[in-house]
This record gives sequence, C-alpha cells and structure tokens, in this order.
Amino acid sequence: MPVNSIVNAEMENKSVRLQVYLARCGVASRRSCEKLISEGRVCVNGIVVTEPGSKVTGGDTVSFDGKVLSPEEKKLYVLLNKPEGFVCSQKDEKSRPVALDLLKDKYPFRLYNVGRLDMYSRGAIIFTNDGDFAAKLSHPSSEIEKEYLVETSYPLPEGLAEKFTKGVRVEGVFYRAKQAKVINSHKMSIVLVEGKNREIRRVFKDFGAAIRSLKRVRIGNLLLGNLKEGESRELTKVEVENLLKICK
Repeated sequence: MPVNSIVNAEMENKSVRLQVYLARCGVASRRSCEKLISEGRVCVNGIVVTEPGSKVTGGDTVSFDGKVLSPEEKKLYVLLNKPEGFVCSQKDEKSRPVALDLLKDKYPFRLYNVGRLDMYSRGAIIFTNDGDFAAKLSHPSSEIEKEYLVETSYPLPEGLAEKFTKGVRVEGVFYRAKQAKVINSHKMSIVLVEGKNREIRRVFKDFGAAIRSLKRVRIGNLLLGNLKEGESRELTKVEVENLLKICK
C-alpha cells in the first residue's frame, strides 16, 4: 500500500521526514522512530534506510519490521494510571510487564507512551498514536508541569524541599524542582518541568531519603483524578486542546 493511500492530499506535492511519517503511522514517538531507523528496521520501497533525515513522498511504500505502514485514520489520546511494576516501552528485553499491555484489549491500535515513568513509579502517563501531539508535549521547550506525590519510609530530611527548589547537583548533574511542598513528615508534593531521568529518586537518594511510593498525579492541566490503578480513559477533545495550548 503506498503511503499516499490516506494522506495523499498532504504528501502528493511535498515530502516529509521518515521519522515524522513513522510517528504518524503510530509506530512510536519521533525521537524513538529515529532510533528504529538507525537500527535498520525501516524500509522505503524495499530498501533499508538508516538515516532518520531521509524523506518520503506520496508514491513511496514504507515498512517497519517487514510490515507495510499507513497513517492512523483515528487519533487516540489515552490516560493510563500505571501501576508499579510495569515498564514504559514497546517491548522489554528483560520480559518485564509492559504498561502498553494494559491497553491492548481496550484499544486495538498501535499506541506509544508520551514520556516515561520508571518501573517502580505509578500514576498518570499518556499514550497516543499522534506523533505531532507527542512531539509537542515531549519537547523541552513545552515546559509542561508534571506533579508527583512522594512518600518516604522515614521522616523527610530537613531542608530537602527548599534545596530541591533552589537546585542541587548530584553526580555532576544539576536538578531543580519548580516546586516542592512538604505535606507531612513523610509526604511531599513535587512539580517538575524538565524532568530528567529518575530525577526525584536520585535527589532523594542523595539526601538519604528512602522513597516508599512515587506517584504522578498531574500532567499540565490534566489530573489523574479518581482513575484507578491499571485503568485508562480517552482524553476529551477539550483536554487534548488544552494540553497543546500550554505547550510553548
């Protein structure tokens, strides 16, 4: 099936980058698609292409892992309350439970996560097949807030919240929360914007604070609300529009 079967009006007279096209087909986010291309898993007109910047047009045939692709006709935006113990990836090389498996029966579409939560964290995470939406939310310039509730096994170290908001350096990496508010002796609310890999866990470990529970309760203006662990729901059109509005 040629790629212009669905988007010919858009692509007949111009080309798009291969990773953009893959994202629109729901393969993965644009950034992840760049890696898939470099791994040699994508073919254009039967020829393996390994350069992410390559272009495709309306007459080309694109395949991923041997399967011919076409852009998704229906765009999906799903909020999942991820339980602890699930990893955020399309497939796990260690055969650990994958969060995407919680959605497969309910949403028979190719979806991928926007951002990540580590295996031992839980809470709000968005899945979609809209590459443009994922790219906007994931881009550092979007500055979308993510709010977390952190519970510790022992009383919170004195001054942790204040120092985290001013900025701390751990093993050469600088971390700073937009907001850190103590709720009680064992619980803190933290708002991140940049959200570096395992940021909260690394900062708390540096302060000697053992995390018992880490839960993301908000992404931008999207609240996890009363969605139970392991459950999911589609975002409304208004919720999608509001998320895109706050992307800078």
